[in-house]
Amino acid sequence: MGTEGATGSRDTAAVDDVAHLLVRCLRAEGVEYVFGIPGEENIRFVDALNGSGIRYVLVRHEQAASFMAEIYGRLTGRAGVCSATLGPGAINLLLGTADAMTNSAPLVALAAQGSLRRIHKESHQVVDLVSMFAPVTQWSARIECPDAVPEMTRKAFKTAQGERPGAVFLAVPEDVEAERPAGPLAPLQIDTVRADAPSPSQIARAAEVLAAARHPVVLAGHGAARAGASAALVRFAERLDIPVATTFHGKGVFPDDHPNALGAVGFMRHDYGNFGFDAADVLLCVGYEIQEFDPAKINPNGDKRIVHIHRFPAEVDTHYPVTVGVESDLSQALDALAAALPEGLSYDSGGSEKIRTLLDEELQYGRDNDAFPLVPQRVVTDVRTALDRHDIVLADTGAGKMWMSRLYPTYEPDTCLVSNGLSTMGFALPGAIAAKLARPDRRVLAMMGDGSFLMNSQELETAVRERVPLVVLVLVDEEYGLITWKMELELGRHSHTRFTNPDLVAYAESFGARGYVIETAGQLLPTLRRALDDNSVSVIACPVDYSENLRLTDRLGSLHGPF
Repeated sequence: MGTEGATGSRDTAAVDDVAHLLVRCLRAEGVEYVFGIPGEENIRFVDALNGSGIRYVLVRHEQAASFMAEIYGRLTGRAGVCSATLGPGAINLLLGTADAMTNSAPLVALAAQGSLRRIHKESHQVVDLVSMFAPVTQWSARIECPDAVPEMTRKAFKTAQGERPGAVFLAVPEDVEAERPAGPLAPLQIDTVRADAPSPSQIARAAEVLAAARHPVVLAGHGAARAGASAALVRFAERLDIPVATTFHGKGVFPDDHPNALGAVGFMRHDYGNFGFDAADVLLCVGYEIQEFDPAKINPNGDKRIVHIHRFPAEVDTHYPVTVGVESDLSQALDALAAALPEGLSYDSGGSEKIRTLLDEELQYGRDNDAFPLVPQRVVTDVRTALDRHDIVLADTGAGKMWMSRLYPTYEPDTCLVSNGLSTMGFALPGAIAAKLARPDRRVLAMMGDGSFLMNSQELETAVRERVPLVVLVLVDEEYGLITWKMELELGRHSHTRFTNPDLVAYAESFGARGYVIETAGQLLPTLRRALDDNSVSVIACPVDYSENLRLTDRLGSLHGPF
């Protein structure tokens, strides 16, 4: 994966300016990539990256840079960094920054700003960026003097990578970027906070709740994936023979081929996995965050007892009344809770086997269906067959995301990525570039509707230029299909959702990528395999038939429990 960029000597006087100091601080934080587009006001920063060991990935839209930083942060646990100039460039970083914040992914956004001499007044390209980013970040600030750079950089990464990861924004005025501190400065030492062991009294209280339960269900969220709690979840489930569901963000943290797996919850209607919660009297929520999934869908009456295990307290919600909260390292808490429960404790499985059977039947329907355009179930099964257990698929927002999130069997955390906090469109192609950079040993597939693809398709040029191999599977229906689905469900009709596409094969080839079009159902799997093994950038245009959408919601609406 080569890159382009000028390298050269810099004069001694420039070494100590804010631009070079900031780059040294980023390097000390372990930053490998900065995703962005340079502007007139941050040319010194971009130049200082040359020879620093940090690879600058030039993108074609700042929004894509923010998505790349988000996915890099999500996969590595280290804050991804995106950079832009002032005004419009910085504003374009807002979407991915907000996405990272709502998806609890560590991200540091850097933007230039007008000089301190003019930001107090009406001035060319100057808007109040700090105030603009404040609602979608954990911390938003402006560097106003050179001596503050080491402290503010360390605070930015410490905040972004904290117990609740999220986004941080720093503005660097153009005159400050060129200044030098009063004396020699160095990056600050990095302090790592170790996860605490759980409180014995809280574990005892949680054990009392579970010991009295008849139908407990575990819900594992994104926090469980971030905490690396997969092995502990499996131990806990097997020790108590308790069913485990995940959120869309938590997919893979509990393997879907485990006999205790309930699958993922988060669909717009009452899906199969939800039936596992209907009879539940206790919900053991591990790393679950309310922004992932509305608890009203699994606790509509607010009457279930809830044990909340996470690194931080739960959000307040009428449908999420926490009986016991355990704030600690998640794996330690699960192991301690299992040890505190009596041997021989057994529960009713809550219809787990029936739920798994329904999911398997739907996947089998996809495998056996040769209709063209392809039914979404066929797409899901072919993607699963083409990818190894540890390969990564990014399912962009739309109808395709719904089918992937609810049906795609996932076996390892962070191998099926969606935007679930903000549910933004357009993240998957730029996100796939970052995913491949963060995990070069994995094959990466971006799965996008044709609506999402055209939002950031320009990043095909970035992938080709930077030699980042990936595959983009474009689901073609010439429609904002998820909106049509919702309108038909709620209104019985739809409007203003149709559009047309360019020739996607010619479009891909114009960027130097390879293009494929699927013309029969049987072509998709071999085409996926060929493209994934090709070690280049490929686009596959696959027509889909989303008439299955309403058939699904009608079927779920007629399905009645308890199982």
